[in-house]
Amino acid sequence: MSAQPAAQPAAQATEPPAVHPVALSVTDYADRARSVLGAPAWDWLEGGAGQERTLAANRAALDRISVVPRVLADVASCDSGAVLLGRPARLPVAVAPVAYQRLFHPDGEAAAARAAAAAGIPFVVSTLTSTPLAELAATGAELWFQLYWPKDDALLLRLVRGAEEAGCRALVVTVDVPFMGRRLRDARHGFALPQDVRAVLLDTPGASAAHRRTAHASAVAAHTAEVFSASVGWRDLARLRRVTDLPLVVKGVLDPGDAVRAAETGAAAVVVSNHGGRQLDGAVPSAVALPAVVRRLRAAGAEHCLVLSDSGVRSGSDVLAMLALGASGVLLGRPLVWGLAAGGEHGCADVLRLLGEEFRQAMALAGCPDLAAVAGLRTSADACSCGSRPW
Repeated sequence: MSAQPAAQPAAQATEPPAVHPVALSVTDYADRARSVLGAPAWDWLEGGAGQERTLAANRAALDRISVVPRVLADVASCDSGAVLLGRPARLPVAVAPVAYQRLFHPDGEAAAARAAAAAGIPFVVSTLTSTPLAELAATGAELWFQLYWPKDDALLLRLVRGAEEAGCRALVVTVDVPFMGRRLRDARHGFALPQDVRAVLLDTPGASAAHRRTAHASAVAAHTAEVFSASVGWRDLARLRRVTDLPLVVKGVLDPGDAVRAAETGAAAVVVSNHGGRQLDGAVPSAVALPAVVRRLRAAGAEHCLVLSDSGVRSGSDVLAMLALGASGVLLGRPLVWGLAAGGEHGCADVLRLLGEEFRQAMALAGCPDLAAVAGLRTSADACSCGSRPW
């Protein structure tokens, strides 16, 4: 290991730049975040795996989706309320799990969870949270706990029981990370966490690996390889189903057959996701995979299995498109962290406010007074056949 400069400290609280006095869209926050974050932290957040083909394809797929609006519908008042895992939410949205949020703002996950609570949507806590679960539970947010599968069975059980004790409403099992994808931006930076940011739930010797900087390698990837298992199978998911009463959400599904098997194993929901383009470079975009997953679950009689999706969502119009393609809700990741970096809890709250306004306006302009009408929209796409119901 060659000597390297010390890792950069965690991001400090910063007001939105004066040159951007008003954010008019969710994506306005991307420039704000980039202006306050150093290059290593920005690239860790924004980067994808390999040549970033899937990262780009996620956005391109959503851009190709056109929705066929309906007319002469009473849209004076649009109800954006949803039911996610049996509980009401003001938007068909949950905050996606993002690790180490104190890397972006000193208040980290607590600020984001408070914003989610105020917006009336679930907050998914990462196994790699940098804020203790008890502190997040105190925000009043509806918490779901995202689970990476550790090699140590005792640690697995401790994480599950900790989630239950903290009042988490679901376990979101991420199944597309047998090990971390090759993220070249991180390797070029020799990315490592600053000493004051750590995975507070992982009291293991391997946790320190995330802070050991090495040239041309990601310390976070080394930590993941040390702590998490690459040999998890369907029997393990069935075993987890037997040790907890929490609903299981299987995140990282793209193949329709895997979605059906997850439902048969007891999953209450699946998340059609390619991990935001951060795992297999060249994986199908989530928006392309989504309609086939929904059709197969319906054909298998598994309508009880909720279908959520993520990867590339940047606006309320994107949420509308995902729901028109068959999702019941979406997970929002990077945009919320843009808000966190730019303005802490206020920035997160503003991102969610803008997303809600964009979504409700998109509903009205598409002739949809409620989410049932959104689900009935037809879509048109180019020759890649991204649409679920060609018109």
